[in-house]
Amino acid sequence: MIVKKMPILQGFPDFETVKKLSNSVSFDCGNAPVFYDIETTGLSRYSTFLYLIGAVMQENNKWFLHQWMAEKEDEEPEILCEFFNFLTSASSTIQYNGRRFDQPYLEARYKKHNLPSPFGNLPVLDLYQELKPCKDLLKLERMKQPDLEEFLGLNSRLHCDGGQCIRLYKSYIKNPKAEPEQTILGHNQEDLLGLGSIFSMLGYRVLMEGNYQPLKAETDEDRMILSFRLPAPVPKPVSKKGTDFYITVRDQEGALLVTSTDQKIRQYYRDYKAYDYIPGEDTAMPRQLSQYMDKSLRIPATPETCYTWFPCSEAFLNNPEKQAQYLKSTLPCLLSF
Repeated sequence: MIVKKMPILQGFPDFETVKKLSNSVSFDCGNAPVFYDIETTGLSRYSTFLYLIGAVMQENNKWFLHQWMAEKEDEEPEILCEFFNFLTSASSTIQYNGRRFDQPYLEARYKKHNLPSPFGNLPVLDLYQELKPCKDLLKLERMKQPDLEEFLGLNSRLHCDGGQCIRLYKSYIKNPKAEPEQTILGHNQEDLLGLGSIFSMLGYRVLMEGNYQPLKAETDEDRMILSFRLPAPVPKPVSKKGTDFYITVRDQEGALLVTSTDQKIRQYYRDYKAYDYIPGEDTAMPRQLSQYMDKSLRIPATPETCYTWFPCSEAFLNNPEKQAQYLKSTLPCLLSF
């Protein structure tokens, strides 16, 4: 088994940033979060095997990258044991698509070798699951990790992709050579460093969570502009335009422009399945109330029709608490259209 450990000198978020971004999506990473990524000979957790685990953990206020690589198939249990011992001091794990692949795969391999699982109740932060709702906002066609790295302008990968690594590894175990070994380890290292880079994209996820600090609200005859501050900055400016709204975010501040009608604006609600839309009144109504109306007067609400109108009054423009409530209700809906 090949074991490696090296300090990460740059390109990985500092611990305070990891803590802050984790908290921004209501996740407590604790004092010893572990970023990890695995390399396997295929997708099936029952007919393929694990040949490499890479992990990043803090030590003496510095990040260190650890790797355990099997030189042959029967070393898989050794890798699993090493990782079990490594996670004994972890407070949480962070991966990309880890809930659907990495952790279930590892759980199955630990079970196959009659080894105890290291996960137990260890909290899990899956960046794929967290960032998936941001796909449209980021204008991405796919949500694979390299796609997010490309979005951030990171085009510095030097090693092969995961599929090529499998073929390279199968060749390597038949004829071990230094060059393929470095390429395989290098690919895993790039995955881990990329994981650290895209972690900053949790700043976009905050937009869906509703943790905003209103800064200023202005209105004129046919629009309102509401600026706000986020608990964490976004790594790259983004914007989204709709029929009657425009959203823009840069660094740690954003602005929402909405069209008003007769000094009134729409407030949207996320749980649209609990509402009916009343076309004659151009408003949504909770089904607890609309159920008593004639069926011809109501239709099931959609995300786009689940709104009510309220006056954009001085009382609203001068009340940050009411503005925060409006943003928390409306902004996630607009972003999901």
